[in-house]
Amino acid sequence: MADGFRSGFVTFVGRPNAGKSTLLNEILGQKVSIVSDKPQTTRTQVRGVLTTENDQIVFVDTPGIHKPRSALGTSLNATAANAISDVDVVCFVVDATAPYGRGDAYVAQSLPDDAVVVITKADIAKPEQVLEQLQATAELSAAAWFPVSGRTGEGVSELVDHLRSRLPEGPQFYPDDMVTDVPDPFWVAELVREQLLAVARQELPHSIATRVTEWEWPRIRCEILVERESQKAMVIGKGGENLKKAGTAVRRQLPDGAFVELFVKVEKNWQRRPDSVHELGY
Repeated sequence: MADGFRSGFVTFVGRPNAGKSTLLNEILGQKVSIVSDKPQTTRTQVRGVLTTENDQIVFVDTPGIHKPRSALGTSLNATAANAISDVDVVCFVVDATAPYGRGDAYVAQSLPDDAVVVITKADIAKPEQVLEQLQATAELSAAAWFPVSGRTGEGVSELVDHLRSRLPEGPQFYPDDMVTDVPDPFWVAELVREQLLAVARQELPHSIATRVTEWEWPRIRCEILVERESQKAMVIGKGGENLKKAGTAVRRQLPDGAFVELFVKVEKNWQRRPDSVHELGY
C-alpha cells in the first residue's frame, strides 16, 4: 500500500429509477447491482469497490427514497437513510429526464452541506433538461455538480476524480481484487429477480422476491416469491416460458456449468409483513 493511501465511503441517494445502479456499474467497469426500469429495483445496500495503487473508494448503492405504502417500502427508505450517515461523501443522484419534484426535494432535506449533485442520463436528456436540473439544485449547499451518463460513461471520470480528491487518508478496506461484497447466493437471486422484472407486468415488480435456498455448485435452487396465485401464473408464463427465459439469461451471467432451478411459491402479502421483509434480507 502506497504512503499517503486514501480511502473512504461514497453513497448514492436519490429517487427510484434515478440511475444510481447503472452509474455504479459504469464506474466499476462491471455489473454489481441489478438494473431495471421498474421502481425500487435496488432493495438493499450494495457495495462496490474501486481500488487503485493510491486509493480505494467504497461505493454504497441504495434503494430509491419514496413515499412508502408497505412494510417493504418503509424498510427500503430506512436502508437508504442509514447510508447517508457515516460516509465521507454523499452523492445526490437526480434524473435529468424527469422533472425535479417533491420526491427530489424530500431526499435533498437529508443531504449534508458538502454533498455532490450528480445529474444522470445526460446521454438521453436534452441539454435544456440538464440545465433545468442544474438550476433546480443550484440553491442546495452542495460542493459540486456533475452531469453524467451511466450508459456511455460521459462525465464519469471527472466525477470519480472529484470523489478521489475528497477521500481522507486511511486504510485499504477490501483486497485489490474485490469489486463487491455481495455474497454469491444473494447475487444470483438478484439476477433472477432482474430477469423477471424484464418480463413482468406492471402490477408484479413489487410483489416479486427471490432467494437462493440451495447452493451445491454447480446446482443452484432459487425460490421466487409472489403474493397471490394469479401472480404465480404470470411469473411462470405460458408453458413456463418466462421461467425458461429468466433461467437462460441468468446462466449466461454465471460461470460455465451452472445449473439454475427456479421454483415459484406464494407467500401471501409478504411485502406488507415486516417479519417477511426482514426474513428476505430487505
